[in-house]
Amino acid sequence: QVELLESGPGLVKPSQTLSLTCTVSGDSITTDYYYWSWIRQPPGKGREWMGAINYSGSTYYTPSLKSRTSISRNTSKNQFTLQLRSVTPEETAVYYCTVGRSVGGTTQYHRGQGTQVTVSS
Repeated sequence: QVELLESGPGLVKPSQTLSLTCTVSGDSITTDYYYWSWIRQPPGKGREWMGAINYSGSTYYTPSLKSRTSISRNTSKNQFTLQLRSVTPEETAVYYCTVGRSVGGTTQYHRGQGTQVTVSS
């Protein structure tokens, strides 16, 4: 079973860049048809999909964050990362990495435990 673990700083100052890493175990991030995503949930609000990188390295971003977001991967470490530039206090949230895969009628979805990120000076 695929397992995901988020890591990164819990506190980021406004206007700085938030960087998070998701370490994957149980399968390779290059295995066909996996889509590796970042989502976040601010306190008292719903979850927001931020973007994804797929098994071949193609990236996808939600339009409202596209200009400030980069998702990349390190295949040798089986990790993928999120960078969010110019953060504001309103982006304080729990950040999760997830994976989805749908093959031959079978759908898989896994999510990490999440990591709290606070944007504050």
